[in-house]
Amino acid sequence: MRPITLMALALLWGTAALGMDIQGVRLPDTASVGGRQLVLNGAGVRTKVVFRIYVGSLYLPQATRDAAAALAAAPRRVRLDLLRNLHADQLSDALIEGLKDNNSDAELAAVKAQTDQMVAVMKGFGDVKEGSIVALDHFDGATHILLDGNERAAIAGEAFAQALARIWLGDHPVQADLKRAMLGGGGS
Repeated sequence: MRPITLMALALLWGTAALGMDIQGVRLPDTASVGGRQLVLNGAGVRTKVVFRIYVGSLYLPQATRDAAAALAAAPRRVRLDLLRNLHADQLSDALIEGLKDNNSDAELAAVKAQTDQMVAVMKGFGDVKEGSIVALDHFDGATHILLDGNERAAIAGEAFAQALARIWLGDHPVQADLKRAMLGGGGS
């Protein structure tokens, strides 16, 4: 009986989170992106000052605690479950700030057209309500932007997809404990 128990614990330890409940947001343990089933790698809460902004979660083909492996993974999903109402300008401004914090001037210049396209898409959202879900799916060399399950745009370019993912997984993430949490290490 003991070897079976140890084996079961080892299997559980090596797998991704089996769904989560964070701040009243129920995250599914899997997501279908680009025709592939992804697993919930981890999730946490983005806060600014004392305000909870969103639950950020990361879905990958297989679980990892390594940021470089997560950035290299395809397909992948970064999911933002909003915990408050946001205007599209707030959302796009925060993404631009995160891009600037995690990418060199040359990298930003190389993805300027795609960044401008993303900003236009986000501004098209208008006011985004608490409970809405923004998903940034990366597959087939493009970033697919979804709002509440409806694709709003596909922005081509691997460099843009990487630049965008570094907002949460880069060397200067939007929030260090959120990065740890999205990489399955607990945190916020």
